[in-house]
Formats: sequence, structure tokens, C-alpha cells
Amino acid sequence: MPKRVLSGTVVSSNSNKTIVVKVIRRVKHKLYKKIISRSKKYHAHDENNIYKTGDTVSIMESKPISKLKTWIALEVSKEEN
Repeated sequence: MPKRVLSGTVVSSNSNKTIVVKVIRRVKHKLYKKIISRSKKYHAHDENNIYKTGDTVSIMESKPISKLKTWIALEVSKEEN
């Protein structure tokens, strides 16, 4: 089964080898048919502590690393300005 890959912004990198990534998705409201934003935070594994707050990163699903971490940070996206 292919692993999911999501893209989001790092909101916290204070923990050792862990970053918190906020992923925003846009969905249509069932009743009002308006596009709204929904966000969720994922804990991702960062082996070398190279990602900082504000970076846009891609994360990939993996086997559980700890109680909260089931994602691995892949790379910094090139979309930054």
C-alpha cells in the first residue's frame, strides 16, 4: 500500500528529533457549499534536527516511532519566498 505524503508548515521544532507540522486542507461545506480551510497538526520525525519553525516541509507516513509520531519529514519544499 502506498504511503501518504502531505505538505505543511513547521509550527514547532523545540523537541529533540521531532517537529510539529500544520497541514491545511480545503474542503467544501456540506450545506453551504463554501470552501473552508481545515487544519491538523502532525508530529514528524526529524533525525538531524535540520527543520526550523516556518519551513514548508513534506512528510511521509511510516510505522509508529513513538506514541504521537507516525510521520517522517522528507525535505524542505522549494516553494519558499
